[in-house]
Amino acid sequence: MIDGEGGRWEGGRVYREWKVAGVPGGVLWSSVSGGSETRVLPDGCLDLLWSSRSGLLVAGPDRTAHLSRSAPGDRWIGLRLPPGTGPAVFGVPAEELRDRRVSLADLWGRAAAEVTERVEAALAAPGDEAAGVLTRVARDRLRAAGGPDPIGAHVAARLAAGATVAATAAEVGLGPRALHRRSRALFGYGPKTLARILRMRRALDLARAGAPLAEVAVRSGYADQAHLTREVRELAGVPPTRLLAPARSRPQAT
Repeated sequence: MIDGEGGRWEGGRVYREWKVAGVPGGVLWSSVSGGSETRVLPDGCLDLLWSSRSGLLVAGPDRTAHLSRSAPGDRWIGLRLPPGTGPAVFGVPAEELRDRRVSLADLWGRAAAEVTERVEAALAAPGDEAAGVLTRVARDRLRAAGGPDPIGAHVAARLAAGATVAATAAEVGLGPRALHRRSRALFGYGPKTLARILRMRRALDLARAGAPLAEVAVRSGYADQAHLTREVRELAGVPPTRLLAPARSRPQAT
């Protein structure tokens, strides 16, 4: 997620995002790069992307921050799919895409070429029609697959709320090993890793809202502020103070 900017990336570029109908929990976003490096934090999501430089791509679930480098003016359009939804759209287990950016053609073959033609034609139209193409493609794939595995949304929601892995497994009626296997297919990694990632996101949201880091650590379930800092550094690659500095120094929107 893009810390402090309401999106998923951070860095010197123009970025916006908006909710989408037809893909539950989906978020559309667009970005024009300013040429600086951006840090993509792990979030358990998969993205369907179009890049002016690389065409259609799939961004798999990251275990740690992904550093993205784009040339000035590079344009991106994306559909971010919530945890557990991506496998139904792309047709492969999330663990096969973990920590990877792959061409959509590698997954869909000729079907990807057809989507590319639709996106490129839509780019000539005014407004956000290209983003609409990505939405309709994902919606149709979801319908054809019978929708996402419902356990995915439940597990992600419970872990995001701070539930333990054991309690979550009991709620969905799975043993620990079965939940681990299901989670790898749905999220790209086991429930403990997803829980760590979602806890970090929850902590950063609290910090962005103005809570001191010591308070954030307690409210998010960390042993102390030092524990919070270690976890954020391990997952994001930098300490929380580095992630939060741009947001805390930026004037409030009016």
